[in-house]
Amino acid sequence: MRLSSESENMKTFSAKPADIDKKWVVIDAQGIVLGRLASIIAMRLRGKHKPSFTPHMDMGDNVIVVNAREVQMTGNKRADKTYYRHTGYPGGIKSTTAGKVLEGKHPERVIEMAVKRMMPGGPLTRKQLSNLRVYGGAEHPHEAQQPLPLDVAAMNPKNTRSSADRSA
Repeated sequence: MRLSSESENMKTFSAKPADIDKKWVVIDAQGIVLGRLASIIAMRLRGKHKPSFTPHMDMGDNVIVVNAREVQMTGNKRADKTYYRHTGYPGGIKSTTAGKVLEGKHPERVIEMAVKRMMPGGPLTRKQLSNLRVYGGAEHPHEAQQPLPLDVAAMNPKNTRSSADRSA
């Protein structure tokens, strides 16, 4: 059976390194729900928001997240969500809550861990995660790259959580 001429011309697009256009975006995490923020960041880092997405190429954007200390969590996750690590010694399991991490010295680690766990494992993911920069405060040293602001709060009303929502 002979295929039509239309299907003969259809080819699957696979991006080459010259086709990749990486942008810089800055996201303000103040008042944004952690899981929703992490899924948007993971999608941007992988490049899945682009029509030319190619799974085996690093074609995602460089993402800057500011105000990581102000990220919100629904329910009792701030007190109940537990992060575990192991020292490598017998009986050396350590745990801490998300609230302690956010109030501690490195609040950006909560967002970094959430994004890392939403991406597939492997060498390409590790390279894509190097394009993520998270800062606890409102300042970042990447003004020279002229990052475009990405308003995550305006994408969906469920993305934000105000102090009035927490008391309900």
